[in-house]
Amino acid sequence: MTARLQTLGICKHYDSVTALSPTDLTVQDGEFLTLLGPSGSGKTTLLQIIAGLVEPSAGQLIISGKEATHKPAGERGIGMVFQSYALFPHLSVWENIAYPLRMRKMDKAAITAAVQDALDMVQMGAYVHRLPRELSGGQQQRIALARCFVYKPSVILLDEPLGALDKKLREHMQAEIRKLHKELGATFIYVTHDQEEALNLSDRICLMNNSRIEQLGTPEDLYDRPATAFSAQFIGYSNLLRGTAQRGAGGVSVLHHGRHTLPLDAAAAREGAAQALVVRPEQATPCGATEALLNGQVTEVVFAGSDYRVLVDVGGDEPFLLRCSRRDAPEVGANIGLRWNPAHAAVVNL
Repeated sequence: MTARLQTLGICKHYDSVTALSPTDLTVQDGEFLTLLGPSGSGKTTLLQIIAGLVEPSAGQLIISGKEATHKPAGERGIGMVFQSYALFPHLSVWENIAYPLRMRKMDKAAITAAVQDALDMVQMGAYVHRLPRELSGGQQQRIALARCFVYKPSVILLDEPLGALDKKLREHMQAEIRKLHKELGATFIYVTHDQEEALNLSDRICLMNNSRIEQLGTPEDLYDRPATAFSAQFIGYSNLLRGTAQRGAGGVSVLHHGRHTLPLDAAAAREGAAQALVVRPEQATPCGATEALLNGQVTEVVFAGSDYRVLVDVGGDEPFLLRCSRRDAPEVGANIGLRWNPAHAAVVNL
């Protein structure tokens, strides 16, 4: 694939505060890349540098093979959907969406057709004559999306564009964004702190923490093969079974976790190091004591709709989270064993 956008050592400092550490990132042509992370992780700063809204302290930005580090925002060929909507308050919904097409001097018939398509996408056809102040926050957000998508830029930046929407509408808009991404063939760079949204939308996720990239990979990579304890805990629910790695008899590696000795992937084990097994709640199943890798007592059972979430005291600092079907859910106070396929449990350093 061809690189559409690259950052080479891009960073941003505000006096003694580092908003973004030197960052190397390549985004492929037509890719949907999500910048994911908690508040203050650097994701929005990186997006704003790419957009031309923030001047980097050092480094280079390359767009379509050309130097763009100090190019004005309006000359970068990038569309952006702001978290704050940034609609023109004196223009109607129709005129807001049509504005970028008028600036590009498109003919009237083409503008009408494009605006109507954009309105259909965001389900706002009944509001064309309203002003932004007459719309709810969620409705304004949908208009901001339509205004960006209507002129089909080659790179589209989206800064938490679905944050003001309710769950049902957010899921609809996620589907529309995925569909539009495929239709346009454009490169999308999407900022969110919502892990489920990132997993649903992305070709790759760039997980950020403490102003730097923590892990970069497909959603499956980050979920199944977390590289760090932060990755394991931020993406989905996980049990971190902390302990000390040791090579046992016959080259078998184990992790000493409290009173338990757990099998450990030999390739990932570091003799004498503090490490943790990452076991997802759906990977473990209840079993008898003789088959168990862990034994514990059920302390809480919570109904979660399609399944039950079960907390088991296994003698560590944190309870073990288990997901069970209604049929298999144990009762509070029950002593149960837990097992999983050791080959499916990731290992991270502490």
